[in-house]
Amino acid sequence: QVQLVESGGGLVQPGGSLRLSCVASGFIFSTYLMYWYRQAPGKERELVARISGTGGSTYYTDSVKERFTISRDNAKNTLYLQMNSLKPEDTAVYYCYTVHFRPLWGQGTQVTVSS
Repeated sequence: QVQLVESGGGLVQPGGSLRLSCVASGFIFSTYLMYWYRQAPGKERELVARISGTGGSTYYTDSVKERFTISRDNAKNTLYLQMNSLKPEDTAVYYCYTVHFRPLWGQGTQVTVSS
């Protein structure tokens, strides 16, 4: 079964940190680009970050640059998103994503930033 499963979301105060994880199964994880997306209430889903198969190339949307870090551990088939200096506008459901013959999404994990 090909799937992605996110975890690590929760409630955090502004300025705090969270680390999200996404465990992949059913495909050769190390050969695939991986992505983090997020969707806030009433907003369209947006790309947050992207990482190459080796981890050598990354991309971040402007709003999270210098605050978020995408990484991966191919030996554990796991994708990570380290989120620091969180802001209320980061509140959203966060999804990991790839394309394995067809689009593949995780179930999402809720991140709420509120004082």
